[in-house]
Amino acid sequence: MANAASGMAVEDNCKLKFLELKRRTHRFIIFRIDGQQVVVEKLGSPQETYEDFTASLPADECRYAVFDFDFTTTENCQKSKIFFIAWSPDSSRVRMKMVYASSKDRFKRELDGIQVELQATDPSEMSFDIIKSRAH
Repeated sequence: MANAASGMAVEDNCKLKFLELKRRTHRFIIFRIDGQQVVVEKLGSPQETYEDFTASLPADECRYAVFDFDFTTTENCQKSKIFFIAWSPDSSRVRMKMVYASSKDRFKRELDGIQVELQATDPSEMSFDIIKSRAH
């Protein structure tokens, strides 16, 4: 289904893999816009870390990503939160940034269960400490 506002379609596989992430099959998913649709670019196994995830994002191209973050609360409870990260590095092309920005909300709505959203233009804006602080 293309949206008139952005003209962007979402590949069914995106929603399928997101459901699998919610069932703990994947630690993270990186999505990219390919032509007129959002597609899955990379899946992170449950054993992969946040460092593995950030290393998978291209330095000069935009991406959407979801990351299943496990943490322990101050009451010592194991919890997890699903982060949606809009990665839009300063060094990426202006046209690319505009396409990703205009399609973000529509794409995010397709993924039912996002708990925290983060926008990052460089790695410091999505450091592990920031993720940890946003999870609580």
